[in-house]
Amino acid sequence: MRIPFLQLGFGLIISAAIGWAAYKRAALSKSGVAGAMLTGTAIFGFGGWAWGLLLITFFVLSSLLSKYKETTKEALAEKFAKGSRRDIGQALANGGAGALIAIAYRLTGHPLLWFAFVGAMATVNADTWATELGVLSKRLPRLITTGKPVEPGTSGGVSLQGTLATLAGGMVIGIAGAFFLYVDSLIRYTPRVLLYPLSCLVYPGNCTLLPLIAALAGLAGSLFDSLLGATVQAIYYSTRREKETEKVIDPDGTPNILLRGWRWLNNDWVNFISSVIGAALAALLAHLTITL
Repeated sequence: MRIPFLQLGFGLIISAAIGWAAYKRAALSKSGVAGAMLTGTAIFGFGGWAWGLLLITFFVLSSLLSKYKETTKEALAEKFAKGSRRDIGQALANGGAGALIAIAYRLTGHPLLWFAFVGAMATVNADTWATELGVLSKRLPRLITTGKPVEPGTSGGVSLQGTLATLAGGMVIGIAGAFFLYVDSLIRYTPRVLLYPLSCLVYPGNCTLLPLIAALAGLAGSLFDSLLGATVQAIYYSTRREKETEKVIDPDGTPNILLRGWRWLNNDWVNFISSVIGAALAALLAHLTITL
């Protein structure tokens, strides 16, 4: 594999600049900036500018949503493992699968990997939208495994508002991906068109179906996230606050008691695994519906 040093350098500069701006706006912690630089450099460097812009689209949208009605959501924050200021674990959980897919694309050049990348980004964006907007629902969510009403913010809880937000979050990534793909095809179009099998100029269906594929992949990945949250994700009990939480340790330093789930499977791992599921489904749907 020929290492694209120029692209990697460009990716490092862009991701560092965006990470620093996000840190100043309290959207990332210092470790989160490092995580954003790792994933951003890999995605820009090995995937290309369209891949990098899609990552930026996710990051900007998720950061804005985390600030939306932030005061209203503060009461629920104690349930979540982390707050709106993302650390390196969250950065790698949300962008790690995309970075690995970008490296695989550089190694193989297989066109389905672009759709896998879109599916991964659609999943993490859909899950973010479901969390940030779903918790604002006036109706109690229901546990995905039993249908039993649960408190807002409970791992594995789903609602109609959250599900609609999930579909919208995935579709937005698909629309952005289709647009970036179209612009990329205009820039890269040459008589050797077969070198660019993803080109919208050659296969318009790729751009037409991408939003739908992203919406379905994002929905499936997000629901899988909820399923893991309701079954095997590590959930703790705070004796001080007498509440369930994803946090291993309370803000005052008190260790919480493992209530259920696998201790190693925290929310970051759940997000990463779910993004892999979304990526695989997007690649499968593209394989079944699109001529490459």
